[in-house]
Amino acid sequence: MKSTTVRRVGLSIAVATALASVAACGSSGSSGGSGKDDKAVGKGSTRVSPIAALRSAEQSTDKADSAKVESSTVMGSLMSMEAKGDLGWSDGITGVLTMTYTGGTLAQTMRAAGSTSMEARYLPDAYYAKMGEKFAEQAGGKHWLKYDYDDLAKLGGSSGAYLKDQMQNSTPNQSVKLLLASGDVKKVGTESVRGQQATHYSGTVDVADLAAKNSNLTASQLAGLKKQLTAAGVTTEQVDIWVNAQNLLVKKVEKGKMSSGQYSQTAYYSEYGVKVDATVPPASDTEDFTALLKQQGAGSDSSGTSTGSGTSS
Repeated sequence: MKSTTVRRVGLSIAVATALASVAACGSSGSSGGSGKDDKAVGKGSTRVSPIAALRSAEQSTDKADSAKVESSTVMGSLMSMEAKGDLGWSDGITGVLTMTYTGGTLAQTMRAAGSTSMEARYLPDAYYAKMGEKFAEQAGGKHWLKYDYDDLAKLGGSSGAYLKDQMQNSTPNQSVKLLLASGDVKKVGTESVRGQQATHYSGTVDVADLAAKNSNLTASQLAGLKKQLTAAGVTTEQVDIWVNAQNLLVKKVEKGKMSSGQYSQTAYYSEYGVKVDATVPPASDTEDFTALLKQQGAGSDSSGTSTGSGTSS
C-alpha cells in the first residue's frame, strides 16, 4: 500500500469514524421553544403538546447516561455504513462501536486497506480506530490510529471545528433538541418500534441556522462552515424521532440532500444505563494520525478529504 493510500485511508477513517458517532448520537440543537404552547386545553381536559412531550423525552434521555446503539448512515456516493455498540454521555462521549462499510467510495478505500470493518473507541478528548494487518504493515506495525479532536479541528477547517464540537457534545437527546429548536414539529402518531409502542414526532430543521445557534464556533468558523454546507448542497433536513412510554428515545431518522446525493442517518437505542467500557489502546500499538501524516509527507492541505465531514451533522 503506497503512502498516498495510507494518507487517504487515514483521512477517510477520520471522517467515517466521526460520522458514526455523530450519526448515532444526533446533531446538536438547543432546547428552543417559548413554553407558551406546552399545554393545550381541550373540552374539560388537558392534553400534552408535542413541545412538552419532547422536553420530557429530552430530559429523560439525557439523564439515562448510556445506551446500546445500532445505526446506519448513507451519504450519497461517499459511503454506506453500519455501526453497533455502546455509547455513554455522562461526561463527554465515550464508547465502543464496531463499524462496517457496506458501499460507496469509503468502502472501496477500506477494502484497499485490507478490511471493511473496524472497531472505534471514543473518549472525551480523542477517538481511536483499529486497523487491519495490511494497514499496520504500512504504518510502523501499529494497529490503532488516534485522532485528537483538536487536531481534527485544525485539519478540517471550519467543518473540522464544527465536527470537534459535535463529537464532544452530541448525545442521543440532541435529536430531540433539534426538533424543539426547529419550531416545526408535529406528532405523527403511535407506532411499533422493535416490539414496543412509541410516539412518532417529525419536523424540518435548517442545518446552517442550527449550527449558528447551537455550537461553540467563532464567527469566522461559522461563516466558513455555512460556505461549506452551501457548497455541499446541505440546506435543510427532516428529523423523525420515536419516544417510548418511559420518555426515552428509541429511534431517530435524519434525512436530507447534498450535492453528492441523498443522505440519511438512522439509529436505534436500547438498554439505557448499560455499562460502557471504553479504554485507551496500548500506546505501543497506537499511532497518532497527525504524526502519521508528517511521516507520509502530508501537509495541512491534505484535509480536503475531511472538509465535508461536518455536513452530515
